[in-house]
Amino acid sequence: MIWTIPNILTVVRLLAAPLVILVFLVLPHPYADWIALVLFVGAAMTDWFDGYLARAWGQQTKLGTMLDPIADKAMVVVALAALLALVGMDALLVIPTALILFREVFVSGLREFLGDTAGTLKVTRLAKWKTTVQMVAISVLFLHGIFEHKVGMVTFGMDQNLINGVLNGDVEDLYGLLANLRAMAFAWWAGIALIWLAAILTVMTGWDYFQKSLPYLKD
Repeated sequence: MIWTIPNILTVVRLLAAPLVILVFLVLPHPYADWIALVLFVGAAMTDWFDGYLARAWGQQTKLGTMLDPIADKAMVVVALAALLALVGMDALLVIPTALILFREVFVSGLREFLGDTAGTLKVTRLAKWKTTVQMVAISVLFLHGIFEHKVGMVTFGMDQNLINGVLNGDVEDLYGLLANLRAMAFAWWAGIALIWLAAILTVMTGWDYFQKSLPYLKD
């Protein structure tokens, strides 16, 4: 084990992955949402820093090369599981999630089968963009949960007539209901658009890796 700073950051990101979903088991909303968002964004930032520092300081190691994609996949998979648990089986989220998970399992299987020749499946620039879009999409969807809880708190104790009055502009919006509703809607649709983009990029990179592995799959 080579405990360089880049490797430590990678291990921290790996260990943070299960915490993203565990916080929802031990803390109420919105504290769990905020902590999950901070953990995820912090882990996503280390994904850039550990690679940058490893290259800048000449500290690229086999351990870091092996752990880095595992930590990325763990963060994304666990965060998507948390979002599905929170949002439910919404097709707009389930379908891209299924595509992302299928690709990750498929490529991991390819790498395991290829063994020593797995170096042919090097991480491409498109794959790095895919990971970035995935992490941004998940962060935005966590924000949606925070705004959704805020809307629930603002409307708590209001009767439907009062809510309708605020929405129609007949009643003064003293608690920022409209602003929170707009933020909630924007976070949802922006997150959904990004997760679909991430799914498309994920499928594209998976197909690229499969094509590169074809010469090694022939009998």
